[in-house]
Amino acid sequence: MMLFRNRFLILLALAAILAFLSLSLQFLHLIPVNPVKEDGLSPKSRKRIMPDPLTEPPAIDPIYEARVYCNIPSRTERSMEGHAPHNFKLVSVHVLIRHGDRYPLYAIPKTKRPDIDCTLVSSRKPSHPQLEAFVRHMSQGSEAQMDGTLSSLPRFPSHSLCEMGELTQTGVVQHLHNGQLLREIYIKKHKLLSSDWAAKHLYLETTGKSRTLQSGLALLYTFLPDFDWKKINIRHQWSTVFCSGSCDCPMRNHYLEEEQHRQYSLRVKNSHLERTYVDLAKIVGIPTRQLRASNPIDSMLCHFCHNVSFPCTKNGCIDIEHFKVIKTHQLEDERERQEKKLYFWYALLATHPLLNRTVTRMQRIAEGKKEELFVLYSAHDVTLSPVLSALGITEARFPRFAARLVFELWQDAKKPSEHFIRILYNGLDVTFQTSFCQEHNKHSSKPMCPLEKLVRFVKRDTFSVFNSTNYYDACHRRPF
Repeated sequence: MMLFRNRFLILLALAAILAFLSLSLQFLHLIPVNPVKEDGLSPKSRKRIMPDPLTEPPAIDPIYEARVYCNIPSRTERSMEGHAPHNFKLVSVHVLIRHGDRYPLYAIPKTKRPDIDCTLVSSRKPSHPQLEAFVRHMSQGSEAQMDGTLSSLPRFPSHSLCEMGELTQTGVVQHLHNGQLLREIYIKKHKLLSSDWAAKHLYLETTGKSRTLQSGLALLYTFLPDFDWKKINIRHQWSTVFCSGSCDCPMRNHYLEEEQHRQYSLRVKNSHLERTYVDLAKIVGIPTRQLRASNPIDSMLCHFCHNVSFPCTKNGCIDIEHFKVIKTHQLEDERERQEKKLYFWYALLATHPLLNRTVTRMQRIAEGKKEELFVLYSAHDVTLSPVLSALGITEARFPRFAARLVFELWQDAKKPSEHFIRILYNGLDVTFQTSFCQEHNKHSSKPMCPLEKLVRFVKRDTFSVFNSTNYYDACHRRPF
């Protein structure tokens, strides 16, 4: 009886093993579940359940992507800034930010503007514990040193109905959060700046828009050990790509024009998008061309981010389906832009002056200079986006409100002459996504990239793409 029972258990175990192997082989497609025809499709169903990861792009979710873009402040944000082995010392940080949430730059014709209050009220969400103190401090800045027209700009938003392009309370709070997060890491943990920091330890630069100046001030207020107006010297940058005195670059403009032609070509091929514009134009009561020129997605994003209903007219209402179609096209355009080279070529030339200045500062600090330890550029999406592209970080999302791109410079305490960099985008380490450090990651045990690789990329390899050896030639000669 015992022998029979043992044999039965053995047979049962073998049956279970065979069943498991059969299911595994089916799952791995090593044996067919159903007969397969010559075209490779099952006669029962030609509809694939799971997408092929090698051939099919992931599905676009415009609502999720729009929420990411809005970047509503959250206390739960995690970041990888400041992470390094214990034997490395942080010696410099360079931060490039996009301004925070703003009121639209464009209005949808013949519709009511979104009713957004741009005064700063601590009891209104989203808020920040230091919002009231920030407003008081910004009201006292008579001793601040600011270039050119910056001194005439308001230091914080204050209109009960936002003006076009004005920073909102959400935008201020986003950068108060950014500054607080970076302070915890760089000031409290790594002691980048001491309590008696001096003006020479900072380099601050912003474009001439109130939203970039105010965003930079909000970040600095919660970041610095002690916000002292006497030590604040903010420089004005007239160019949105921060090209300073190196803005004469005809080929950069050429590639930008070609990229704009690509965008137009993709748009006119999208019949669903065109039908949506026609529908919106009928609702608003204007020609389709005029509606398209008003860039309605800019205003619609404001409605979406602030949870304000889309506008209505006597002819009907703009709705979430219209929004999803236009936002989806935006995302498809970003995807195609990465596949083509036009924007990449534009980005290399557009961002070289800024990246060259960044690298030069890092080299000086690596040589022992103790100035400009913290650098802040307060800028726009059209500043960050080409920098990401030029660095080869193709998987990065389009810059959200209050996006931050951080360059960290580290010194090896065991070998003080050796310096390394880390690059982080919105708190994520993207160092080894860069074109110049992907290969290094495969052959090094250190979680950082040698400074010389960034230097070589900026000062030499950038030009080789254009069959040139310097910036002037790359800007003035057609290589292709």
